Amino acid sequence: MQGGNLALVLDENSSRFAERLALISDEGSYTYAELAQEVNRVAGLLTHLGVVAGDRVALSCPNSPQFTIGYFGILKAGAVVVPLNVLLKADEVTHQLNDSGARVYLCSEGMTDLAVGHEGVAGFRQSTCERFLLLTSALASTDPRLHGCETLGSAGIEHQDDSYTTANVRDDDLAAILYTSGTTGKPKGAELLHRNLVSNAASAELIFGSDYSRPDTYLAALPLFHSFGQTVVQNAGLTFGSTLILVPRFDPIAALELIERHEVTFLAGVPTMYWSLVAAVERRPELARLARTLRLAVSGGAALPDDVHSDMRRHFGITVLEGYGLSETAPVAAFSRLGEPPRVGSIGTPIPGVQMALMRPGTWEPLRHDEAVGEIAVKGPNVMRGYHANSADTDSVLRDGWLRTGDLGRRDLDGWYYVVDRTSDVIIRGGYNIYPREVEAALAKHPDIAAAAVVGVPDERYGEEIRAYVVPAAGALSSAADVVAWARAAMAGYKYPRHVEFVDHLPTTATGKVAKRLLDTTGSNVRDVDPTLREVGASLV
Repeated sequence: MQGGNLALVLDENSSRFAERLALISDEGSYTYAELAQEVNRVAGLLTHLGVVAGDRVALSCPNSPQFTIGYFGILKAGAVVVPLNVLLKADEVTHQLNDSGARVYLCSEGMTDLAVGHEGVAGFRQSTCERFLLLTSALASTDPRLHGCETLGSAGIEHQDDSYTTANVRDDDLAAILYTSGTTGKPKGAELLHRNLVSNAASAELIFGSDYSRPDTYLAALPLFHSFGQTVVQNAGLTFGSTLILVPRFDPIAALELIERHEVTFLAGVPTMYWSLVAAVERRPELARLARTLRLAVSGGAALPDDVHSDMRRHFGITVLEGYGLSETAPVAAFSRLGEPPRVGSIGTPIPGVQMALMRPGTWEPLRHDEAVGEIAVKGPNVMRGYHANSADTDSVLRDGWLRTGDLGRRDLDGWYYVVDRTSDVIIRGGYNIYPREVEAALAKHPDIAAAAVVGVPDERYGEEIRAYVVPAAGALSSAADVVAWARAAMAGYKYPRHVEFVDHLPTTATGKVAKRLLDTTGSNVRDVDPTLREVGASLV
């Protein structure tokens, strides 16, 4: 591959597999040749608007052709893609636009709320972006809040040439900034280079047995704005000439029907998705036959429970391979070995070209002996350059090519790794990282809350659920249900607490810090408990 631009995979495959279907969605299908033409038009449009190599371009789309077209169009122009979580609120989006220094904000229909919020176009103009480009199916948007902003209908890019010479960037040029929560609770932008993304996508050949001559059909149900879906599904799939069935929101029965209809062979998911598939088949056993074309299922984001492992084998005849990674590693760092029995609870072994080690927690001192518990560290071509405009946090986790992950783990005598705990308070709910301090800061803005502490509690479906212990302000009348509803409106869908318990006080240590380990012992202070709130079906929110 000349240069290092990830977008070159479409240049190559548009010739190699011109008539093969690349994307299938409710909005239509694209062959590799058609996809490459649309990507070229977006790259040409961005160049026409003054975007140059190295400029940041934010992208906000659900799992739709617009995401893939926008993503590769940005890279093709030599710019840096900043994928935005479509579940964020307007204020959260504005922070990421400003932090990344994005010059252009590209989004699809239905995502306008993220750009304009409650303040209309004026709110958008408070960000660093110079242009807001909305790709619509009509000639222009009818949203009155967008008056004065540019909207591009299907005809908006038709005048652009469908040929474009991919920018000749280097392997060590910046390709993407992926936002992840930090130790302070403020989102941090992991800077990923082209070599990080290219190498991680190419590793699918050895990890998953991906093959140009026998391309897979993927069910693209993981959100593509997330590093897992972006690399394991989109980038790896398109690298090896696969077909992606784009699913904006996961529903187990609809997913099984799509697997049968399109003869899907590859499914990547998080434990909540597999839990819901098992639950659906146990209610309706006849559904199991719909997945007979699957050759491989992989899981990440959190540990897959033992019973889900066995139930997937029992109902579908599929062994789910588990892996490990984080946005900072593009994201895959370790995976179970294809063709070998899984070791339940293990994240597998380092992927080809990647090293893993155990460090004494909080230090750079390697642990030499197996079975000892230490902090997992990763080194390889997949490791990020650093956190955008954040040298302090970068220096705390990166040294000599090694990344300290903040996860505690052990290694067995055969070199398989196991995650046993985390060095931080991060909550992993359905594969999403939630930092309690960020949720606590949001809850503190509620007029009826004097103080709050947020912890993760075990949950069969999501791995962990979010519980808030709240000290009410004097004279406050809010119920737990009121607090949950308020939080749901104020925070991204995966962040807000589903459980709220009112307490008279928060236990503290001698230094005045909240002793979260003692919160479960404050039962005598509980004044109200919100019943568990469950979404209908399984989703990633």
